[in-house]
Amino acid sequence: MKLSVWTYEGPPHVGAMRVATAMTGLHYVLHAPQGDTYADLLFTMIERRNHRPPVTYTTFQARDLGSDTAKLFRDACQAAYDRFQPQAMIVGASCTAELIQDDPGGLGEALGLPVPVIPLELPSYQRKENFGADETFLQIVRCLAKPTERTKRVSCNLIGSTALGFRHRDDITEITALLNDMGVEVNVTAPFGATPSDITRLGAAHFNVLMYPETGESACRWMERNLGQPYTRIIPIGVGATREFVNEVAALAGCAPSLDTDRLRLPWYSASVDSTYLTGKRVFLFGDGTHVAAATRIAREEMGFEVVGIGCFNREMARPIRALAKEICVEALITDDYLEVEARISDLAPELILGTQMERHIGKRLGIPCSVISAPVHVQDFPARYSPQMGIEGANVIFDTWVHPLVMGLEEHLLHMFREDPEFNDAAGPSHHAHGAKQVAEIADSTGAQIIWLDDAERELRKVPFFVRGKARRNTEAFAEARGESEISVETLYEAKAHYAR
Repeated sequence: MKLSVWTYEGPPHVGAMRVATAMTGLHYVLHAPQGDTYADLLFTMIERRNHRPPVTYTTFQARDLGSDTAKLFRDACQAAYDRFQPQAMIVGASCTAELIQDDPGGLGEALGLPVPVIPLELPSYQRKENFGADETFLQIVRCLAKPTERTKRVSCNLIGSTALGFRHRDDITEITALLNDMGVEVNVTAPFGATPSDITRLGAAHFNVLMYPETGESACRWMERNLGQPYTRIIPIGVGATREFVNEVAALAGCAPSLDTDRLRLPWYSASVDSTYLTGKRVFLFGDGTHVAAATRIAREEMGFEVVGIGCFNREMARPIRALAKEICVEALITDDYLEVEARISDLAPELILGTQMERHIGKRLGIPCSVISAPVHVQDFPARYSPQMGIEGANVIFDTWVHPLVMGLEEHLLHMFREDPEFNDAAGPSHHAHGAKQVAEIADSTGAQIIWLDDAERELRKVPFFVRGKARRNTEAFAEARGESEISVETLYEAKAHYAR
């Protein structure tokens, strides 16, 4: 039933597809029923790729369950190798196919193909997409990466970038340039853009740069133990984190830290008069643990916002997010249920949401500006332009995408202030912010009775600035309910205002 509504993460085989699609020369044979091929659309439609993922499905049907489904899988493996001639193959089952217990790993190995066949054991009913990507990449590295002679010049691997990642392509470009400025070469970037033969060269690097812990930390830990490669812990998202990342890399590479900040524009604006009307804005953050932790620091230390709540949907990151929440004296929300997230946002009434595509929809319903900071995302978050999140240019991009929703929201407020002007009044038609959208005028109180906003009270409420309007509405409704009133008039609105002002 959960798949029929919004989900933050898909099943783990989608995570495996993210790794397979990010690489070249690797093919994924997925034992799956007819219908599970929906996952292709995630890449071709949302990421706007010009080719389908390198996945072969067995696509068995109900009538096949009475026959040899294992033979279907063996035939699919052989056909995939004959057609695509990959350097390596990964094999596994979707959540539905897992129930018939055909053992894709054993079947694939028994075929005797002349390339490595890497089995995936992904517990579909206990874990989710990010775990699937992390575990898949770990198994690929364990199978293919071997100790080898280090490169003559200091080099590193960039680890964790996948298909369907939030701005991963541009982050790779930004971090590669940053490392090159320090004299550090990039040996291999993986999974994104890597081939199986590239994975065999991972051991040549002196250290690893962990870009995305959700999808690369297990592999980095394995390489640290087995290949003697330390890895970075700091994620270079934001100005402060980027500076600390440079120092961390310098210590690992044995070179002097170097960071060109000529392109950095955020500090200038933060010190300007124009920024003062955004200082202290109340923000709520939700997404994957890595991006939420980074965004929390940026919001508090670099933008001057007040963080009123944080949370993440991937339970693997619950511990660090709870620790961060305790440090900044807010309550952490660890959930994969968007309704719980919406309820928390509604209670906190922030002035800005920093979240995923889910929170963008929630913000539209609640009338709160939202900027996307984390996957899951939609097509608009795979821009054709260069738009990283990491490094110096990433800090500029983050500044733009966070501030613009607030600025446009303030513009909306100004339109309301001048609502009697012939150009801006309601009768002039909707603006580009959809003034004409119908607002909810009735709610149910705790007894199930309807509380009705009268037209004059609804018009008066619209005079309240957008960033506190939701709180004013809720306070007034609570005030009316406590007095046993079922209708809210202008007088009720003013009485509630006076009550809460005391």
